[in-house]
Amino acid sequence: MDVLNKRADTVLALYRMVAGLLFACHGAATLFDVLGGPHGEAPGAGEWPGWWAAVIQLVGGALVVAGLGTRLAATICSGSMAYAYFVVHQPDGLLPIENGGEAAAMFCWSFLLITFLGPGRWSADALMGRSATAR
Repeated sequence: MDVLNKRADTVLALYRMVAGLLFACHGAATLFDVLGGPHGEAPGAGEWPGWWAAVIQLVGGALVVAGLGTRLAATICSGSMAYAYFVVHQPDGLLPIENGGEAAAMFCWSFLLITFLGPGRWSADALMGRSATAR
């Protein structure tokens, strides 16, 4: 187990970067019609909640990838996905497999985990010496 513990910080940083990148890709797809385009109808600029959700996805995901203001960005990302799950998906069924909310649920819990664990060693927060936010 000691071998696993030695690698935990590296794996946390990689996990944070991958989760942030995937989240940012969702935002970019919705806002700029790239990477397969929006999944569903593209929202108009400023339209609630779709356009704002995409902005949170793009900006929040990029901040999480960089490890800049990670805990705050991850908290906002997690909250936006909780909102998406309960307001958009749950009316169609209780469980994520029934209502198409698997991605929202996974992103919500992934970002909540990052909120509590912090960005890890490979982050802008760590480079700037923000020891309170870098693990």
